[in-house]
Amino acid sequence: MFFFPFSDDNPATNRPIVCYLLIAISCFIFLWQATLPADLNNNAIYNFGVVPAALLGEKEAYIPSFLTIFSSMFMHGGWMHLIGNMLFLWIFGDNVEDSMGKVKFICFYLLSGIAAALLQAIIDPTSEIPMIGASGAIAGVLGAYLILYPRANVNVLFWLIIFITVIRVPAFIVLGVWIISQFFSASFTGDGVGVAYFAHIGGFIAGALLIAFFKDPHVKLFSQPQTKAFKTINFDMKDLVGSNKKTSFMDDFIEDAENKKRH
Repeated sequence: MFFFPFSDDNPATNRPIVCYLLIAISCFIFLWQATLPADLNNNAIYNFGVVPAALLGEKEAYIPSFLTIFSSMFMHGGWMHLIGNMLFLWIFGDNVEDSMGKVKFICFYLLSGIAAALLQAIIDPTSEIPMIGASGAIAGVLGAYLILYPRANVNVLFWLIIFITVIRVPAFIVLGVWIISQFFSASFTGDGVGVAYFAHIGGFIAGALLIAFFKDPHVKLFSQPQTKAFKTINFDMKDLVGSNKKTSFMDDFIEDAENKKRH
């Protein structure tokens, strides 16, 4: 049995340029990491990741320890780490960016990442294991989305042996299950597992709390859904890109250039 969220039924009004850039930068840095020999990549992770013992303690750091909060947000430990993070930013980030505008979204994203790193460091302040990844900041996006659009439907691919379909599941269920799983994993998983669950929790809570202050005045909290929940849809490969996300960043760029030429 396999569940895979891949889009939502919640069209954004404006193009999520900041989300595009965050995805592009994260992918570029990961490709740079991939070109490094294993020992140099490990050194880069240790030097530019958040090390709690350096952030909150007296351990020496390669760069000022508070700067690693930001550098760590754009590094990832593997392809699945990168793809998972970027997928969730792709699905939920456009609506959150749309709710507040580009500049405020950048501040919101970074503040969520800061909260995530601080909570993880506070939980284990003597740890010398570096934390990397955009998970904490993106968890803030998920928390904000839950407050803004709890009843928006997420298209989830359901795969059971030869049976494949798409089910529209309300965001409060998808995101609720996700955050509960983070609390469960943080409670029952020991140290050294390689996943900073408390960073996810810290980012999610920060995003849920901050959204009321960052959203534009006309944007309502707890908005109504655009489609009916729990409706099944025949699976089509085209569905892997949501209806409001069918054009890529490059398509948007080319379209803008052509429009300018006409004028």
